[in-house]
Amino acid sequence: QVRLVESGGGLVQAGGSLRLSCAASGTIFTIRAMGWYRQAPGKQRELVAGIISGGSTNYADSVKGRFTISRDNAKNTVYLQMNSLKPEDTAVYYCNVEGLSTTRGWFNSWGQGTQVTVSS
Repeated sequence: QVRLVESGGGLVQAGGSLRLSCAASGTIFTIRAMGWYRQAPGKQRELVAGIISGGSTNYADSVKGRFTISRDNAKNTVYLQMNSLKPEDTAVYYCNVEGLSTTRGWFNSWGQGTQVTVSS
């Protein structure tokens, strides 16, 4: 079983910064991709940023130039550095990890979500 633990959310003023972390643990053989999604009230969950094992990244247009995703392969951890935050970035942020388990083949797991609130 693969477990994801997120941390780093909170309340920040517009223009401020936050750093989210997501650590994966459990029966992991290898991780193929890690990403961050967000869901604001009344809206669908959307991809914010993703990073694959080779290091390639992709971002939603709305966060390009402000957010940076990175990963520590040794720690099975993914980070999201969020700068120049805007009120429209307010949402619950979810970590997602895809990989190969040592016991159950390919997996796709979600974190519990962490609230990010940006005040104007």
